[in-house]
Amino acid sequence: MNDRSRELKPFVPAPDDDMIICRCEEITKGEIRKAVHDGMFTLTEIRRYLRTGMGLCQGQTCTKLVKGIVARELGVKPSELGSATGRAPMRPIEMKILANDGGGKK
Repeated sequence: MNDRSRELKPFVPAPDDDMIICRCEEITKGEIRKAVHDGMFTLTEIRRYLRTGMGLCQGQTCTKLVKGIVARELGVKPSELGSATGRAPMRPIEMKILANDGGGKK
C-alpha cells in the first residue's frame, strides 16, 4: 500500500485512543492512528516511527492489531498492507569485546 495520494479524513480522537496496543513499547491506538495521519502508510514506517513490534515480544502480540488499525485508518483491507520488514533482534556489544577479537596480535 504505497498510494501516497490517498485523501484521509481529518484525525478525530476516539474514546478508545488511550488503549495500549503494543504492550512492550507502550504504544496506544491513538498514537498509531495519529501516525497514519502524519503520513506513515506502511507497517515498516509505523514500526520505525513508533517502535511497534520492536519490544521483547518482537511483534508477536501486536502486529495483527497494528495492521488492523492502520488498514481502518487508510480504508483498505489488512491484506493490502503487506508485512513489516523484519530484522533479527540486536544486543549492544561493548567495544572492549570487539577490541579483544584477537586479530593476530596477543
